[in-house]
Amino acid sequence: MKPDVTPASATPAEARWVEAELVRSLMRTARNTQLAGLLLIPIFLGVLWTDATLALLLLWACTALGVAAARFAIIRRYVRHVMAGGVDEHLAFFHRYRLLWPVSAVVWGLSTLLYFDRSSLADQFICWLMLAGLAMFSINSLSTHLRTLRLYLDALTLTALAVMLWRIGVELQFRGPLYHFWIIALLVIFWQVLRQAGLRLHVTHRKNYELQYRNSQLIESLTRQTQAALDAVEIKNRFLASAAHDLRQPVHALGLYADWLGSEPELVHEIAPKIVESTKAVNALFDSLFDLVRLDSGKIKLNIEPVDLGQLMHDLELQYRPLAQAKGLDFRVHVANGIVVSDPILLRRIVGNLVSNAVKYTQRGGVLMASRMTPGGPQIEVWDTGVGIAPVHQREIFREFFKVPGHAGTEDGFGLGLYIVSRLSGILGHPLDLASRPGRGTVFRVMLNPTNARDAADRAAASVAQLVNMP
Repeated sequence: MKPDVTPASATPAEARWVEAELVRSLMRTARNTQLAGLLLIPIFLGVLWTDATLALLLLWACTALGVAAARFAIIRRYVRHVMAGGVDEHLAFFHRYRLLWPVSAVVWGLSTLLYFDRSSLADQFICWLMLAGLAMFSINSLSTHLRTLRLYLDALTLTALAVMLWRIGVELQFRGPLYHFWIIALLVIFWQVLRQAGLRLHVTHRKNYELQYRNSQLIESLTRQTQAALDAVEIKNRFLASAAHDLRQPVHALGLYADWLGSEPELVHEIAPKIVESTKAVNALFDSLFDLVRLDSGKIKLNIEPVDLGQLMHDLELQYRPLAQAKGLDFRVHVANGIVVSDPILLRRIVGNLVSNAVKYTQRGGVLMASRMTPGGPQIEVWDTGVGIAPVHQREIFREFFKVPGHAGTEDGFGLGLYIVSRLSGILGHPLDLASRPGRGTVFRVMLNPTNARDAADRAAASVAQLVNMP
């Protein structure tokens, strides 16, 4: 059974890396093989000095030395400029110079012109032995790159066969001794044996490098998973610390107000609104936590249907105008009526979180909530004149539990609002855009592209999978 050289499961990245490592291994052994071939040249000269035509012998020796010098130059260039390089450098280098090995094999194959049926049987035996040794040596040195090995063996053997057939058929007119044909048969058999041996050795080399690549990938994956586990522990620790801190304040306030009301019941009209506000704060924190749990567990339910923008904006105005007015802020609404395809509950959650943040971080001025029809489609904008967000934090604010350092109002939450907005807008396919100037205000824009129920479900599943595999 023929060995499988390239496994079907190998990815393109793995295949390129393995190929580059095979090239690297071949080049590491190239210097030793070149030295061995160089030492055979004077031995050939010594053996054939009295048998071969001197001019032809010297011409062959000069050609062999020239090819050897070229290979030494290429090896030197590799060591200086490519050896420390990456995958692309190795593959490009070898592609440029790969034909030098079969050229060298052709030169050695032409050496049969010097001795086949032209020298004594003893000298022929010695020369054939050296040529066979050179071919066998190539198995160890070139088997890491199968195509190069095959080109080398094919060029060496076919050149020698061509010379022998020319001598037997053209010059001797098939009147030579019978052992010539036995030599040809042995040469062909030896050629095929070397090809099969080289193939098997190449498969061993390739399997070793594939195993090395996959082991490194496994180690890298385990390292990422370990780091992810450590990060999860750190996030959970931060979460518990934040929860303990953020929940303690309103709960502690509820206890104080209850004690105060118990001792001075006549102040019920003054204390009751404070109790309500503390209860709302606790509820808001738990709402954010429940949203986070549903998102991270993948249990969020999607109900994609036409949504009336005018009605959505009206409902949000009723909910958030009192909060803005209680802080002395101007709350303006601009409505461009229209119908969009989305999940009404999740869309309301997205815009509501943006408006809530705008009110929270605005101390003077106002908040504008607007729906507009733009050339790119309908969108909802939330403007404020609050503290703004520095450019260095504009990507970070969408991270889980992130709070902008030094911002008034961040002490009242977990830093989950914009994280939830980002996750929900990604699931619904509503791109979210941010522009802000520190000290001047911020605007968030939600582009209301039509939501496809199946695509939204796929994005929700992918969002959960990304959290599970997060590096």
